[in-house]
Amino acid sequence: MFGTNLLERRSKPERIADQAWQHLASAVASAGDSVRDTARSARRSGSGLADEAGDLVGSAAEEAHRRAVLAFDALAGRRPALPWALLVGAALAGADAGWAAGSGGRAPGR
Repeated sequence: MFGTNLLERRSKPERIADQAWQHLASAVASAGDSVRDTARSARRSGSGLADEAGDLVGSAAEEAHRRAVLAFDALAGRRPALPWALLVGAALAGADAGWAAGSGGRAPGR
């Protein structure tokens, strides 16, 4: 009784967010299993075309899983991680460009 009153007192956006969360969680669980099973059965079929299709389905399944995890994290209020490799690469490229501009700006013979 107490639990039902608590659920009824939530605002409409909270109820919608809760329903979306539950739907996403169940979709991630069921979609991941069914796509992997389909990819495995396609790989076992033996023909070259089925192997290629299985690889394609596998890569699509990995992308779908990655996106579902990102959506799940977004609904949970977690921010995506910073792309540290990209940031470090950009910093190194900027330092290299600065060094080249600094050394190229000097007068020859000095």
